[in-house]
Amino acid sequence: MTQQTETGHQAEIFRRQAELCKALADPKRLMILNGLKDGPKSVSQLAGMAGLKQSNASQHLGVLRRAGVVRTERQGSIVNYSLATPRIAEACDMVRQVIAEEIQRNGALGRIL
Repeated sequence: MTQQTETGHQAEIFRRQAELCKALADPKRLMILNGLKDGPKSVSQLAGMAGLKQSNASQHLGVLRRAGVVRTERQGSIVNYSLATPRIAEACDMVRQVIAEEIQRNGALGRIL
């Protein structure tokens, strides 16, 4: 692979990463993803978990589906959503852990200052 080809490949990966980050850049969508860690759920289940109206949950799920983060499976009249890959939930968990650690450090620092 040439240097130019490798650079183009990396640019495409970064472009897709930015698109994924846009899809994840909403607290309610992150709550929905967290709710899917345990397995597939319906729109109404996810709406209840995230404190959303079903129509709003459907909109968020549409964004996540278009980004390739969730997939659907129809069972009769019910559409269940699941994570396209469990690794996305693991990545979100890692980011939350980093943020929680930062909050703890800043909180401890705030008490010292």
